[in-house]
Amino acid sequence: MPARTVGCGCGTEQTSPATHLDDGRKAVAVDADAKSRNTKRLRRIEGQVRGLQKMVEDDRYCADILTQIASVHEALRAVGRELMRNHLKHCASAAIQQSPEDAEAMYDELVAMMYRTTR
Repeated sequence: MPARTVGCGCGTEQTSPATHLDDGRKAVAVDADAKSRNTKRLRRIEGQVRGLQKMVEDDRYCADILTQIASVHEALRAVGRELMRNHLKHCASAAIQQSPEDAEAMYDELVAMMYRTTR
């Protein structure tokens, strides 16, 4: 028997928890400004990581490398906060309003997501 399909508030559907990086789901209610900010942040992070690689290759002082790693962590957390806000604003709020079953599925998804992202 296939898993129950859970409708997402942003118009996507899910048949099981995400197990792959691209399982075909797409967000359709994404704020254009938030998307632009996140894209810029991720490009900046990509540059920071390349810088970290060079620091390691150049045998830079460990404390300096660790400081830069902390900076990358915080930048990634900022992207995560923006994505979480969008997910709550669009996907979660709509799913919670759709039906009690969709609400329960969304609550489960949110709890699982919070535990995954706080490890």
